[in-house]
Amino acid sequence: MSIVLRIVLIFGALFALSIVVRKVKKSKIRIADSVYWVCAAVLLLILAIFPRIAFFFSDLLGFLSPSNFVFLVVIALMLLKLFNLACDVSRLTDKVEQLSQELALEKKEFGDNDEGKN
Repeated sequence: MSIVLRIVLIFGALFALSIVVRKVKKSKIRIADSVYWVCAAVLLLILAIFPRIAFFFSDLLGFLSPSNFVFLVVIALMLLKLFNLACDVSRLTDKVEQLSQELALEKKEFGDNDEGKN
């Protein structure tokens, strides 16, 4: 793994950590989401500081270069987060549908009662 990639990983991870810490302090991000980003940044820091880990796994899995393994890790982290976000969107969509149906039933119920009183 090249020194340039290691430096970029270190600075990128530290930058991500600083952003997450700032957002947590301002209560702009949920703690559950911040844990994911902190773990991802720490993982990238570990890979950058101890490149032997990337060499070991790239040899074990048959990658031509340890940097390809690092890119795979980054892509896997993003796909994991994307899947979690898709699950959240699906859950929220179901909740919106349920709430809109309940609201429509309440409007119909109260609308029918109002018409009967006239």
